[in-house]
Amino acid sequence: MLENNRSHRTAPSRRRVLKGGVALGGVAAMSSLVSVEVLGADAAKVNMQLGWLASNGIMGEVVAKRTGIYEELGIELEVTPGGPGVDGVASVAAGRAQVGHLSSSPSLMLARSAGIPVKAFAAGYQKHPFTYFSLANNPVRTPQDMIGKTIATQPTAVILLRALLAKNGIAEDQVEIVKMGSDMNQVMTGQAAAVTGWMTNTNALKILGDDRVDMMLWDAGIQLYANVYYATDEMLAEHADVLTRFLTGSARGWGEARKNPEAGVDHLVAEYQNLDRGSELEAVGPVLGFSFNDVTAAEGWAAMNPANWQAQLDTYAELEQFQGPTPSVDDVMTSDILAATEAVRKQVG
Repeated sequence: MLENNRSHRTAPSRRRVLKGGVALGGVAAMSSLVSVEVLGADAAKVNMQLGWLASNGIMGEVVAKRTGIYEELGIELEVTPGGPGVDGVASVAAGRAQVGHLSSSPSLMLARSAGIPVKAFAAGYQKHPFTYFSLANNPVRTPQDMIGKTIATQPTAVILLRALLAKNGIAEDQVEIVKMGSDMNQVMTGQAAAVTGWMTNTNALKILGDDRVDMMLWDAGIQLYANVYYATDEMLAEHADVLTRFLTGSARGWGEARKNPEAGVDHLVAEYQNLDRGSELEAVGPVLGFSFNDVTAAEGWAAMNPANWQAQLDTYAELEQFQGPTPSVDDVMTSDILAATEAVRKQVG
Protein backbone atom coordinates (compact mmCIF):
# COMPACT_ATOMS: atom_id res chain seq x y z
CA MET A 1 0.00 0.00 0.00
CA LEU A 2 1.28 3.43 -0.91
CA GLU A 3 -0.41 5.53 1.72
CA ASN A 4 1.93 8.42 1.09
CA ASN A 5 0.61 8.63 -2.46
CA ARG A 6 -3.05 8.82 -1.54
CA SER A 7 -3.25 11.66 0.87
CA HIS A 8 -4.86 14.57 -0.94
CA ARG A 9 -6.48 13.48 -4.16
CA THR A 10 -8.48 16.15 -5.90
CA ALA A 11 -12.16 15.99 -5.08
CA PRO A 12 -14.51 15.19 -7.93
CA SER A 13 -15.99 18.14 -9.73
CA ARG A 14 -19.69 18.54 -10.30
CA ARG A 15 -19.11 17.65 -13.96
CA ARG A 16 -17.41 14.36 -13.06
CA VAL A 17 -20.24 13.40 -10.73
CA LEU A 18 -22.76 14.27 -13.40
CA LYS A 19 -20.88 12.45 -16.15
CA GLY A 20 -23.22 10.24 -18.10
CA GLY A 21 -25.99 12.80 -18.13
CA VAL A 22 -27.17 12.45 -14.54
CA ALA A 23 -28.23 15.82 -13.11
CA LEU A 24 -27.31 16.56 -9.52
CA GLY A 25 -30.94 16.33 -8.55
CA GLY A 26 -30.99 12.95 -10.28
CA VAL A 27 -28.12 11.79 -8.13
CA ALA A 28 -30.10 12.66 -5.04
CA ALA A 29 -33.21 10.98 -6.41
CA MET A 30 -31.26 7.85 -7.29
CA SER A 31 -29.82 7.61 -3.79
CA SER A 32 -33.32 7.60 -2.29
CA LEU A 33 -34.02 4.41 -4.25
CA VAL A 34 -30.83 2.54 -3.40
CA SER A 35 -29.65 4.06 -0.12
CA VAL A 36 -30.14 1.04 2.13
CA GLU A 37 -30.84 -2.58 1.27
CA VAL A 38 -33.05 -3.97 4.04
CA LEU A 39 -32.09 -7.55 4.87
CA GLY A 40 -34.75 -8.20 7.46
CA ALA A 41 -36.07 -6.78 10.71
CA ASP A 42 -33.52 -4.27 11.99
CA ALA A 43 -30.88 -5.45 9.52
CA ALA A 44 -29.34 -3.55 6.63
CA LYS A 45 -26.52 -3.88 4.14
CA VAL A 46 -23.92 -1.10 4.19
CA ASN A 47 -21.42 -0.64 1.39
CA MET A 48 -18.41 1.41 2.49
CA GLN A 49 -16.60 3.02 -0.44
CA LEU A 50 -12.90 3.61 0.21
CA GLY A 51 -11.02 6.56 -1.19
CA TRP A 52 -8.01 4.34 -1.78
CA LEU A 53 -6.97 0.70 -1.56
CA ALA A 54 -7.90 -1.37 1.50
CA SER A 55 -5.31 -0.91 4.24
CA ASN A 56 -4.73 -0.80 7.98
CA GLY A 57 -6.87 2.34 8.03
CA ILE A 58 -9.95 0.08 8.14
CA MET A 59 -8.58 -2.48 10.60
CA GLY A 60 -11.35 -1.76 13.10
CA GLU A 61 -14.02 -2.34 10.46
CA VAL A 62 -12.38 -5.63 9.47
CA VAL A 63 -12.30 -6.75 13.10
CA ALA A 64 -15.96 -5.80 13.58
CA LYS A 65 -16.92 -7.69 10.44
CA ARG A 66 -14.92 -10.84 11.13
CA THR A 67 -15.82 -11.14 14.82
CA GLY A 68 -19.57 -10.72 14.34
CA ILE A 69 -19.87 -7.26 15.91
CA TYR A 70 -21.62 -5.78 12.89
CA GLU A 71 -23.87 -8.83 12.58
CA GLU A 72 -24.92 -8.39 16.20
CA LEU A 73 -25.90 -4.81 15.36
CA GLY A 74 -27.84 -5.73 12.24
CA ILE A 75 -25.23 -4.50 9.78
CA GLU A 76 -23.85 -6.47 6.85
CA LEU A 77 -20.73 -4.62 5.77
CA GLU A 78 -19.31 -4.70 2.27
CA VAL A 79 -16.12 -2.77 1.54
CA THR A 80 -15.48 -1.42 -1.96
CA PRO A 81 -11.83 -0.44 -2.53
CA GLY A 82 -10.88 2.74 -4.32
CA GLY A 83 -7.68 3.35 -6.23
CA PRO A 84 -6.49 5.03 -9.43
CA GLY A 85 -9.41 6.09 -11.58
CA VAL A 86 -12.03 5.36 -8.89
CA ASP A 87 -14.21 8.32 -7.96
CA GLY A 88 -15.35 7.27 -4.51
CA VAL A 89 -17.21 10.46 -3.67
CA ALA A 90 -19.26 10.14 -6.85
CA SER A 91 -20.14 6.57 -5.91
CA VAL A 92 -21.43 7.68 -2.51
CA ALA A 93 -23.26 10.68 -4.00
CA ALA A 94 -25.01 8.42 -6.51
CA GLY A 95 -26.16 6.03 -3.77
CA ARG A 96 -24.03 3.06 -4.82
CA ALA A 97 -22.39 3.19 -1.38
CA GLN A 98 -24.00 4.22 1.88
CA VAL A 99 -20.77 5.28 3.63
CA GLY A 100 -17.56 6.76 2.28
CA HIS A 101 -14.06 6.67 3.77
CA LEU A 102 -11.68 9.43 2.67
CA SER A 103 -7.95 9.66 3.25
CA SER A 104 -8.07 13.39 3.98
CA SER A 105 -10.65 16.00 4.94
CA PRO A 106 -9.89 18.55 2.16
CA SER A 107 -11.34 16.18 -0.45
CA LEU A 108 -14.73 16.43 1.23
CA MET A 109 -14.57 20.23 1.50
CA LEU A 110 -13.72 20.54 -2.19
CA ALA A 111 -16.52 18.15 -3.12
CA ARG A 112 -19.03 20.15 -1.12
CA SER A 113 -17.93 23.36 -2.78
CA ALA A 114 -18.50 21.68 -6.14
CA GLY A 115 -22.14 21.02 -5.19
CA ILE A 116 -21.86 17.38 -4.13
CA PRO A 117 -24.14 16.75 -1.11
CA VAL A 118 -21.78 14.80 1.17
CA LYS A 119 -20.91 15.46 4.80
CA ALA A 120 -18.45 14.01 7.34
CA PHE A 121 -19.84 12.30 10.43
CA ALA A 122 -16.66 10.92 12.07
CA ALA A 123 -12.86 11.07 11.82
CA GLY A 124 -10.87 7.88 12.28
CA TYR A 125 -7.48 9.56 12.74
CA GLN A 126 -7.30 12.43 15.21
CA LYS A 127 -4.05 13.71 13.72
CA HIS A 128 -3.23 13.46 10.04
CA PRO A 129 -0.13 11.28 9.47
CA PHE A 130 1.12 13.40 6.55
CA THR A 131 4.75 14.28 7.30
CA TYR A 132 7.84 15.94 5.82
CA PHE A 133 10.80 13.58 6.13
CA SER A 134 14.42 14.73 6.02
CA LEU A 135 17.82 13.49 7.20
CA ALA A 136 19.87 14.60 10.19
CA ASN A 137 22.68 15.98 7.99
CA ASN A 138 20.23 18.47 6.40
CA PRO A 139 17.21 18.53 8.71
CA VAL A 140 13.81 20.15 8.24
CA ARG A 141 12.44 20.36 11.76
CA THR A 142 10.39 23.54 11.33
CA PRO A 143 8.80 25.29 8.33
CA GLN A 144 11.53 27.95 8.54
CA ASP A 145 14.10 25.22 7.86
CA MET A 146 12.57 24.87 4.37
CA ILE A 147 13.76 28.32 3.28
CA GLY A 148 16.33 28.03 0.51
CA LYS A 149 15.83 24.29 0.16
CA THR A 150 14.21 21.90 -2.31
CA ILE A 151 11.14 20.08 -1.04
CA ALA A 152 9.70 17.10 -2.94
CA THR A 153 6.01 16.26 -2.57
CA GLN A 154 3.28 14.43 -4.45
CA PRO A 155 1.44 16.51 -7.08
CA THR A 156 -1.80 16.33 -5.09
CA ALA A 157 -0.03 17.54 -1.95
CA VAL A 158 1.54 20.69 -3.42
CA ILE A 159 -1.44 22.64 -2.06
CA LEU A 160 -0.53 21.44 1.44
CA LEU A 161 2.98 22.77 1.09
CA ARG A 162 1.62 26.08 -0.17
CA ALA A 163 -0.74 26.19 2.83
CA LEU A 164 2.11 25.39 5.20
CA LEU A 165 4.29 28.16 3.80
CA ALA A 166 1.45 30.69 3.93
CA LYS A 167 0.57 29.69 7.50
CA ASN A 168 4.15 30.36 8.56
CA GLY A 169 4.67 33.59 6.60
CA ILE A 170 7.12 32.09 4.09
CA ALA A 171 7.00 33.31 0.49
CA GLU A 172 6.66 30.49 -2.04
CA ASP A 173 9.67 31.70 -4.02
CA GLN A 174 11.84 31.02 -0.96
CA VAL A 175 11.34 27.28 -1.43
CA GLU A 176 11.87 25.15 -4.53
CA ILE A 177 8.98 22.72 -4.91
CA VAL A 178 9.52 19.59 -7.00
CA LYS A 179 7.22 16.62 -7.65
CA MET A 180 7.76 13.08 -6.40
CA GLY A 181 6.06 9.72 -6.68
CA SER A 182 5.63 7.07 -4.02
CA ASP A 183 9.26 6.43 -3.08
CA MET A 184 11.62 8.61 -1.05
CA ASN A 185 14.83 8.34 -3.04
CA GLN A 186 15.06 12.08 -3.71
CA VAL A 187 16.05 12.79 -0.13
CA MET A 188 18.54 9.91 -0.11
CA THR A 189 20.28 11.18 -3.25
CA GLY A 190 20.33 14.78 -2.10
CA GLN A 191 17.96 15.97 -4.83
CA ALA A 192 15.63 17.25 -2.14
CA ALA A 193 16.03 18.22 1.49
CA ALA A 194 12.69 16.68 2.40
CA VAL A 195 10.08 14.34 0.96
CA THR A 196 6.52 13.66 2.06
CA GLY A 197 4.45 10.66 3.06
CA TRP A 198 2.35 9.11 5.81
CA MET A 199 3.89 8.12 9.15
CA THR A 200 1.88 4.89 9.01
CA ASN A 201 3.61 3.74 5.81
CA THR A 202 6.42 2.00 7.66
CA ASN A 203 7.63 0.06 4.63
CA ALA A 204 8.37 3.20 2.61
CA LEU A 205 10.11 4.83 5.57
CA LYS A 206 12.67 2.05 6.05
CA ILE A 207 14.93 3.50 3.36
CA LEU A 208 15.48 6.62 5.48
CA GLY A 209 17.02 4.68 8.37
CA ASP A 210 17.80 5.92 11.87
CA ASP A 211 18.85 9.41 10.68
CA ARG A 212 15.27 10.29 9.75
CA VAL A 213 13.87 13.63 10.92
CA ASP A 214 10.08 14.07 11.00
CA MET A 215 8.02 17.25 10.73
CA MET A 216 4.31 16.46 10.80
CA LEU A 217 2.02 18.76 8.85
CA TRP A 218 -0.29 18.86 11.88
CA ASP A 219 2.46 20.03 14.22
CA ALA A 220 3.53 22.68 11.69
CA GLY A 221 0.09 24.32 11.79
CA ILE A 222 -2.07 22.65 9.10
CA GLN A 223 -4.38 20.39 11.05
CA LEU A 224 -6.36 18.08 8.77
CA TYR A 225 -8.37 15.00 9.61
CA ALA A 226 -7.59 11.62 8.04
CA ASN A 227 -9.71 8.50 7.47
CA VAL A 228 -12.88 10.59 7.39
CA TYR A 229 -16.25 8.81 7.39
CA TYR A 230 -18.91 10.55 5.32
CA ALA A 231 -22.37 10.06 3.81
CA THR A 232 -24.86 12.02 1.73
CA ASP A 233 -27.17 14.55 3.31
CA GLU A 234 -30.05 12.25 2.45
CA MET A 235 -28.47 9.21 4.08
CA LEU A 236 -27.84 11.22 7.23
CA ALA A 237 -31.39 12.54 7.28
CA GLU A 238 -33.28 9.35 6.43
CA HIS A 239 -31.07 6.52 7.72
CA ALA A 240 -29.31 7.92 10.76
CA ASP A 241 -30.18 4.72 12.64
CA VAL A 242 -28.16 2.65 10.15
CA LEU A 243 -25.19 5.01 10.36
CA THR A 244 -25.41 4.93 14.16
CA ARG A 245 -25.25 1.14 14.19
CA PHE A 246 -22.44 1.17 11.66
CA LEU A 247 -20.33 3.62 13.69
CA THR A 248 -21.11 1.71 16.89
CA GLY A 249 -19.72 -1.42 15.25
CA SER A 250 -16.67 0.43 13.96
CA ALA A 251 -15.97 1.85 17.41
CA ARG A 252 -16.17 -1.58 19.00
CA GLY A 253 -13.98 -3.06 16.26
CA TRP A 254 -11.31 -0.41 16.78
CA GLY A 255 -11.58 -0.96 20.52
CA GLU A 256 -10.86 -4.67 20.05
CA ALA A 257 -7.91 -3.87 17.76
CA ARG A 258 -6.54 -1.53 20.40
CA LYS A 259 -6.80 -4.19 23.11
CA ASN A 260 -5.17 -6.87 20.96
CA PRO A 261 -3.22 -5.32 18.06
CA GLU A 262 -1.71 -8.59 16.89
CA ALA A 263 -5.14 -10.19 16.58
CA GLY A 264 -6.30 -7.09 14.71
CA VAL A 265 -3.47 -7.50 12.24
CA ASP A 266 -4.29 -11.18 11.82
CA HIS A 267 -7.88 -10.30 10.92
CA LEU A 268 -6.66 -7.64 8.50
CA VAL A 269 -4.26 -9.88 6.57
CA ALA A 270 -6.79 -12.72 6.53
CA GLU A 271 -9.31 -10.39 4.92
CA TYR A 272 -6.79 -8.80 2.53
CA GLN A 273 -4.20 -11.41 1.70
CA ASN A 274 -2.13 -8.98 -0.40
CA LEU A 275 -1.03 -7.32 2.85
CA ASP A 276 2.14 -8.52 4.56
CA ARG A 277 1.74 -9.55 8.21
CA GLY A 278 5.22 -8.45 9.24
CA SER A 279 4.82 -5.02 7.73
CA GLU A 280 1.38 -4.58 9.28
CA LEU A 281 2.70 -5.57 12.72
CA GLU A 282 5.28 -2.78 12.35
CA ALA A 283 2.59 -0.31 11.28
CA VAL A 284 -0.09 -1.15 13.84
CA GLY A 285 1.54 0.96 16.59
CA PRO A 286 1.49 4.18 14.54
CA VAL A 287 -2.01 3.37 13.23
CA LEU A 288 -3.38 3.05 16.76
CA GLY A 289 -1.41 6.12 17.83
CA PHE A 290 -3.20 8.26 15.27
CA SER A 291 -6.57 6.67 16.13
CA PHE A 292 -6.38 7.18 19.90
CA ASN A 293 -4.95 10.11 21.86
CA ASP A 294 -5.90 12.65 24.53
CA VAL A 295 -8.82 13.85 22.39
CA THR A 296 -10.38 10.38 22.17
CA ALA A 297 -9.76 9.85 25.87
CA ALA A 298 -12.01 12.84 26.54
CA GLU A 299 -14.44 12.77 23.61
CA GLY A 300 -14.33 9.19 22.33
CA TRP A 301 -12.93 7.46 19.28
CA ALA A 302 -13.64 9.24 15.95
CA ALA A 303 -14.40 12.63 17.52
CA MET A 304 -14.31 15.79 15.37
CA ASN A 305 -13.95 19.43 16.33
CA PRO A 306 -16.04 22.00 14.39
CA ALA A 307 -13.40 24.68 15.08
CA ASN A 308 -10.81 22.49 13.36
CA TRP A 309 -13.06 22.17 10.30
CA GLN A 310 -13.53 25.95 10.25
CA ALA A 311 -9.77 26.47 10.30
CA GLN A 312 -9.39 24.10 7.36
CA LEU A 313 -12.11 25.91 5.42
CA ASP A 314 -10.47 29.26 6.11
CA THR A 315 -7.08 28.03 4.91
CA TYR A 316 -8.45 26.62 1.65
CA ALA A 317 -10.54 29.74 1.04
CA GLU A 318 -7.49 31.97 1.54
CA LEU A 319 -5.60 29.88 -1.03
CA GLU A 320 -8.57 30.15 -3.45
CA GLN A 321 -8.99 26.40 -3.74
CA PHE A 322 -12.78 26.25 -3.86
CA GLN A 323 -14.34 26.02 -7.32
CA GLY A 324 -17.70 27.15 -5.98
CA PRO A 325 -18.85 28.91 -2.81
CA THR A 326 -16.85 28.36 0.35
CA PRO A 327 -18.79 25.77 2.39
CA SER A 328 -19.78 26.37 5.98
CA VAL A 329 -18.88 24.04 8.83
CA ASP A 330 -22.47 22.74 8.83
CA ASP A 331 -22.09 21.96 5.12
CA VAL A 332 -19.07 19.70 5.63
CA MET A 333 -19.65 17.98 8.97
CA THR A 334 -22.30 16.88 11.43
CA SER A 335 -22.02 15.82 15.07
CA ASP A 336 -25.35 13.95 15.11
CA ILE A 337 -23.96 10.42 14.64
CA LEU A 338 -21.14 11.14 17.07
CA ALA A 339 -23.71 12.22 19.67
CA ALA A 340 -25.78 9.09 19.10
CA THR A 341 -22.72 6.86 19.64
CA GLU A 342 -21.06 8.86 22.41
CA ALA A 343 -21.26 6.19 25.10
CA VAL A 344 -19.61 3.40 23.14
CA ARG A 345 -17.04 5.70 21.57
CA LYS A 346 -15.95 6.95 24.98
CA GLN A 347 -15.69 3.38 26.26
CA VAL A 348 -13.08 2.58 23.63
CA GLY A 349 -11.52 6.07 23.38
